[in-house]
Amino acid sequence: MAGSTSTALVPVSRGEVAIARKNTTITDPLRLVRDDVHLHDREEVRKYLPDILGRALARMWIDQSFGDAFATDPKKTLEQAGVFLPDNMAIELDKGSKDRPKIIVFESQPKSKFRIRVLYLQLVMMAGK
Repeated sequence: MAGSTSTALVPVSRGEVAIARKNTTITDPLRLVRDDVHLHDREEVRKYLPDILGRALARMWIDQSFGDAFATDPKKTLEQAGVFLPDNMAIELDKGSKDRPKIIVFESQPKSKFRIRVLYLQLVMMAGK
């Protein structure tokens, strides 16, 4: 995106599938995505999921029932919100510090007990002076 002044967390090149679109009306302001999103591999998960999980973390702060559902079954909660991950991906919510939960995405390898951490996301609040 040479020459672009975008401040997007996840820049999208022309011709790619965008998670959010400008000038569209979202009827439910708490919805994580406008249209269903199907992610197929690790690269797509790394590219698009951080933005969606950021919205999920923010929503957990203001929507207790969503937070409870996400804590119980993160992947199912994302599917109900229209976000579908590959079968070999798992999501865990680490609430080590109740104020700052962390979402971790793992990828399982076929015929292996080991998991690879694909990404993690945690909201951090900083104050400035």
